[in-house]
Amino acid sequence: MRWSVSVVAEGDRVVTREEVVELADAVAGHGGIASGLGTPRYGAQLVVEAGSRDDALTRGRELFAGAAEKAGLPAWPVVHEDAVSEDEDDEGWDRPA
Repeated sequence: MRWSVSVVAEGDRVVTREEVVELADAVAGHGGIASGLGTPRYGAQLVVEAGSRDDALTRGRELFAGAAEKAGLPAWPVVHEDAVSEDEDDEGWDRPA
C-alpha cells in the first residue's frame, strides 16, 4: 500500500532557501516536497510503499534522514511525523466539507 509520510525536524537555527531547495531535490525521487524556509525546522512529505502505518513511518524516517544528509542539513531531532494511507486519503474525498 502507498502511504504519504510527513516528517519534520527542528533545530537551533533558521533554515535557508538553498537548504530547502536541496532537500526538495533529495526527496523528489519519492514524490516528495520540502518545507522549512525561514524557520528553525525543515520537513518533507514523501510517498512510500509499506504494509502498515508503523512500517511507513519507519521507511519515511529513513528516507527523510538520507535526504537531509544528502542536502547537507544537520541531523536535528524529529518533532513531528505522520502517515496517511492512500485508502484513508481517498476516504477523505467522500466526506462533506
